[in-house]
Amino acid sequence: MYAIRIKGQLGATALSAFPSMAYQLMGGETVLTGWLQDRSALFGVLAQIERLGLELLEVRQVRAGPGPCDADS
Repeated sequence: MYAIRIKGQLGATALSAFPSMAYQLMGGETVLTGWLQDRSALFGVLAQIERLGLELLEVRQVRAGPGPCDADS
């Protein structure tokens, strides 16, 4: 799962370019989150951001839930 922060609040038209991503408007930023199957899918989203002329602030891989290292022993 990835969280991608973009400068500015994207409107409906720009958001429609990312149909597989959920979004959250936070202040003057838009955060897109979603599962990206592989690096190719990630680079596809990043290329779309560039094509639209959007300012990328951060790309972060996030975990959806506790992994094996987080389990209590």
